[in-house]
Amino acid sequence: MTLSPAALPTQGLTQDLAQIVRHELEHRHDWSVAEIEVLLDLPLMDLLWRAQSVHRQANPGYRVQLASLLSVKTGGCEEDCAYCPQSMHNSSDLDGRPNLEVAPVLERARAAKEAGAQRFCMGWAWREIREGAPFEAMLKMVSGVRELGMEACVTAGMLTVPQAQRLAEAGLTAYNHNLDTSPEHYDQIISTRTYQERLETLARVRSAGISLCCGGIIGLGESGRDRASLLAVLAGLEPHPESVPINALVAVEGTPLEDQQPVDPLEMVRMVAVARILMPYSRVRLSAGREALGREGQLLCLLAGADSIFYGDTLLTTANPGVTEDQELLAAAGVVPWDALVS
Repeated sequence: MTLSPAALPTQGLTQDLAQIVRHELEHRHDWSVAEIEVLLDLPLMDLLWRAQSVHRQANPGYRVQLASLLSVKTGGCEEDCAYCPQSMHNSSDLDGRPNLEVAPVLERARAAKEAGAQRFCMGWAWREIREGAPFEAMLKMVSGVRELGMEACVTAGMLTVPQAQRLAEAGLTAYNHNLDTSPEHYDQIISTRTYQERLETLARVRSAGISLCCGGIIGLGESGRDRASLLAVLAGLEPHPESVPINALVAVEGTPLEDQQPVDPLEMVRMVAVARILMPYSRVRLSAGREALGREGQLLCLLAGADSIFYGDTLLTTANPGVTEDQELLAAAGVVPWDALVS
């Protein structure tokens, strides 16, 4: 049973905060950039209290979904994303690795499930989905992952309406297509695809009845206002994306952003907290850059409203905490994986 915001309990909250939380639990799509800037600039303790109050009521219990991510087609991408080691425009391009076939991918999915993952995500370094044998293999991978009893997510660039429909028929749970940064900062990061094309891709995914996995990256040289603007676009989508990955740049040698300074872990905490407030019922995913946050930074992100992590020692092409390390982290936090709670 889903409770209306007015019916949700507010024990332990001050009257003013209870009113704020009830208001924020509504599905708002009209957040202004200025409003979001105010949230991002709140004293950290106040922001955490507010985000946690929303999180505890919208998503009772600290349930965390474990997702595993595999790069099926690595490198050689035509896009010029300044952060990406898979771009053919960057000297770090990882092209040369063979594309994975259906059977090995499903073996990796099976292993991920046995390790505790509930969602299996597959990535192709493409500007847009390729028709023919590659797409047919993708469809088989999606249906195979679903037959294992796991959620299936794909990220493969732009797609057509018929492709989205075929993915839906194969059982695809979610399609990942991040906005990366604000509309205002976007042309400093990518020139080979417009912001509008990204939004059109999201609309095609929605039209097929597939859920959205859509978020962004911080640490790209953006301003605080850019971060607020990105969140305003995400929160303005109707409905909100079911999944919102929050990434911190992993600066890779050979990319234009290789000299960017690491993101302050508390900036990630703030982004997670504000994403939780703006999109209370979305799954906020703690994604790339998690390894650099440290144990305490990750715990604060969970406290702030993150309810999913990518699980496994590699995140496409960058390092990620190992399975054992993550199990110890969740145990220390007293957090139970979502699948374990419902099984």
